[in-house]
Amino acid sequence: MKRSPGRNSLGKLLIVLSVSAIFLGSLFIGRYPLSNVKIIDMLLSKILPVYRQYAGLWDKNAETVFFLIRMPRILSAVLVGSGLAVAGAALQGLFRNPLVSPYILGVSSGAGFGAALAILLSLSTVFIQISAFGFGIAAVGLSIIISGSAKRNGTLTLVLSGIIVSSFFTALISLLKYIADPTDKLPAIVFWLMGSLSSVSYRELSITAPVIVAGIAVLLLIGWQMNVLAMGEEEARSLGINSTALKAVVITASALITAASVSISGIIGWVGLVIPHIARIATGPDYRKLIPVSALLGAGYLILMDDISRSAVSVEIPIGILTAVIGAPIFAQIMRRSKPGWIG
Repeated sequence: MKRSPGRNSLGKLLIVLSVSAIFLGSLFIGRYPLSNVKIIDMLLSKILPVYRQYAGLWDKNAETVFFLIRMPRILSAVLVGSGLAVAGAALQGLFRNPLVSPYILGVSSGAGFGAALAILLSLSTVFIQISAFGFGIAAVGLSIIISGSAKRNGTLTLVLSGIIVSSFFTALISLLKYIADPTDKLPAIVFWLMGSLSSVSYRELSITAPVIVAGIAVLLLIGWQMNVLAMGEEEARSLGINSTALKAVVITASALITAASVSISGIIGWVGLVIPHIARIATGPDYRKLIPVSALLGAGYLILMDDISRSAVSVEIPIGILTAVIGAPIFAQIMRRSKPGWIG
C-alpha cells in the first residue's frame, strides 16, 4: 500500500521533533549538578547579546562543564550517529544486502589498529585520531586492491576482501594488546575499542565534522542515482549513469564518513546496521528520503545511547556495549517481521 503524501510529511515532522527533543533534553543530563535555569541562562548568554551581562551569575566550572565537556559530546553523538547511519544505508543499497554495515570493508578494524598503535606509542589524542582515520582509509584501500586483483571482480568479491582485511587488522590489534602494558596501555586500548564519546573536544570535531558532513552531502546529492542503480546496472547504464563511477563515489564517501566517525568515537556497532532498516520502514526505499531520515534517526539514537551511557550508573558504560545490547534485539525483531527472501 502506497503511503499518502500527508502521512509521509507527518512522519517526517514527528521524526524531526523527536530528535530535536532528544537533543535539547540531553543538554540537561549530566553528572555535574547544573540547574535547568542556569543551563538556559548560559545558552541565552551565547545566543543573545543582551544576556551577556548575566555571564557572571554562574561559576566558571559550570560553564566549562557545559560548553567544553557536555556540548561537544552531544555534537559528536549527532555527527557520528548520523554519519554511521547514512553510510550504512548507502552501502546496504550498493551491495543490495540488508546485512551490510559501514564496517564491511574493514574500516573499524583498520581504525582500531591505528588507534591501538598510537596509544601504545603514547601519542596525543589528536594523533590517535589521525592514526585511526589513516589506517581506516588504508584498510578500505587494501580491500579494494585485493578485490581488483581477483579474477572475478564484483560486489561479493569486495565484501570477501573486506572480511580478509578486517581479520588481518583484528589479528594485529590482538598482537598489540598482547604486548601492551597490562596496567596502563592495555586498559586504554580496550576502552577505546569499546567506543566512547567522553573525551571528544571541539578541536577533534573541527577536524572530523567537515569530512562527515561532506560525505553525507555527497550521498544525499546522488540519492536519485542510487535509486536508479537499485533497479539494476543495465537500467542505470541505459539512463546514462556510469555505475562503476557511482559505486566508487558511494564507497569513497561511506569510507570517509566511517573512518572519521570511528576516529573520534571508537568502534560503535549496530548503528549503521539497524538504523537504516528503521528509516526504510518509515520512508520506503527512495534514497532521496532515506538518507536524510537515516541521518536524523542515527543522530537521535546515538544521543540517547550516550545519555544512558553517562547517566545510567555511577560508572560510565562504553557506548559500544549499549548499542550492541539494544541493537541486536531490535535487528532480530526487524528480521522476524521481514518478508521471505529479504536478504536476497
